[in-house]
Amino acid sequence: MLVLLPPSETKHAGGDGAPLDLGALSHPELDPVREELLTRVESLAGDVEASRAALGVSARQDAEIARNAAVRTSPTMPALDRYTGVLYDALDVSSLTRGQRARADRRLAVGSALLGLVHGGEPIPAYRLSAGSQLPGSPTLRALWKPVLGPVLAGVDELVVDLRSGGYADLAPVDGAVTVTVLSERADGKRSVVSHFNKAHKGRIARLLALTSAEPDSVVRLRALLRRAGLHVEHDGGDDLVLVVPA
Repeated sequence: MLVLLPPSETKHAGGDGAPLDLGALSHPELDPVREELLTRVESLAGDVEASRAALGVSARQDAEIARNAAVRTSPTMPALDRYTGVLYDALDVSSLTRGQRARADRRLAVGSALLGLVHGGEPIPAYRLSAGSQLPGSPTLRALWKPVLGPVLAGVDELVVDLRSGGYADLAPVDGAVTVTVLSERADGKRSVVSHFNKAHKGRIARLLALTSAEPDSVVRLRALLRRAGLHVEHDGGDDLVLVVPA
């Protein structure tokens, strides 16, 4: 089972790993696009105004631009430790035992706008680049990533659970991947899509899937696993599971 997570805009600073080495990342077929994007964001960081526009940041976030300027020389840390925010708080990898962390590193991967796909334990620097960023003089990120990342994901020979948000999933959709929609249900039975806390629920699902000793190989078996964990999960026969939570 491979669980795809979205990255987060916010990231922990620092790290104690050596600077980024693409050779330390899996899927070397992604390296030409990785190299192109690293060069572009590093160069763009020399123009603060252009960086703000391309990255969608304000003057108060100029530290994010400084991160891009040092993206090849700054220290690294494992991807699951680098990303922060609601989903990663719920995932809470810092509480895992060594064995659990090894399983999480193997099963969880992050869809990155800069690096394409990084597995949980792979060392990455702090950076700023989002799925919706538009780098000057460059094709869209989707145009760059889909031709190379799409085949990598299509070649995964195990169940793919795609928890990426829309913009990141659009960089390289995965046919047949299981997706999860989170709905809140009121006492009167009316339901609505969960927005902000959607990330927290998906973080909890990711943690559950990282810790389980089961190896579900179909959407039906995944549904059964989530139900045994006490989650209210519905399935209409397609590839999408619906997690229903109280309003």
